[in-house]
Amino acid sequence: MSFAEFGGPDVLQLVDAEEPHAGPGQVRIAVRAAGVNPVDWRIREGQILGAHPVELPSGVGLDASGVVDEVGEGVEGVEVGDHVFGEGLSTYAEFAVLSAWARMPGGLTFEEAAGYPSVVETALRIIREVGVQPGQTLLVSGASGGVGSAVLQIARERGIAVIGTAGAANQDYLRSLGAVATTYGEGWVERVRRLGHVDAALDLAGSGVIRELVELTGDPQRVISIADLGAPEFGVRFSGVAGSVPEALAEAAGLISRGKLHIPVEKSYTLAEAAAAHIDSQAGHTRGRRVVVI
Repeated sequence: MSFAEFGGPDVLQLVDAEEPHAGPGQVRIAVRAAGVNPVDWRIREGQILGAHPVELPSGVGLDASGVVDEVGEGVEGVEVGDHVFGEGLSTYAEFAVLSAWARMPGGLTFEEAAGYPSVVETALRIIREVGVQPGQTLLVSGASGGVGSAVLQIARERGIAVIGTAGAANQDYLRSLGAVATTYGEGWVERVRRLGHVDAALDLAGSGVIRELVELTGDPQRVISIADLGAPEFGVRFSGVAGSVPEALAEAAGLISRGKLHIPVEKSYTLAEAAAAHIDSQAGHTRGRRVVVI
């Protein structure tokens, strides 16, 4: 899957391309599934090129799971035939090169595994950056998607209380992940206040709530956004650059293996349906993850 110009979902084209090969420190996989992330369509639109430089024409996708079929120079601990999940470039494809990976935990399907890499790295990073501690309360705005699902479970595992906002249809889902749930929309700030004091907050949906999150926490330094490029206007940090993906994948694998982290796949798409996957991702209201199955 490729695009030759920035724009809407219609710029995505299914094309024949030369097979990539693993360079030093990389592995190539036969892709079984690729995660669909908001960053994918933001890059396709040309929104966030500082963190993700793009040379057109460009492939699509960062996350994938699959079977190792080529091991680059200097790589140890992984062999051809291993089932891995990880992060690379142009993962909406039959073959993709990964720069970070981990062995898939037992019992995880390729579809499930493809939904974790960027999501868990982002969740771990923003929990760390916002500085919330055990015993404190974290407010998560737009909590039902992939990153929100991971944040809720990781925070609860660390002894952090969580309030999550989502649509009415996802209230029970948030509660199942250990959050105190409430709906967004008119009156949401007062609904949150009635639930108790908020020590820190995360904006995961970019729905124009930064000012209110600062009011609820009392300090813009206690708010992080991954979705609102205007957040710095309110003194709030926009977090868009990944930390250590290998460390995040190792922690994710451990959490999954211990039964402490599970992110459901809401919907799967074929490679030819990638545009539809982007449209659905951009519309929001996701419960868990969306993946492209190769």
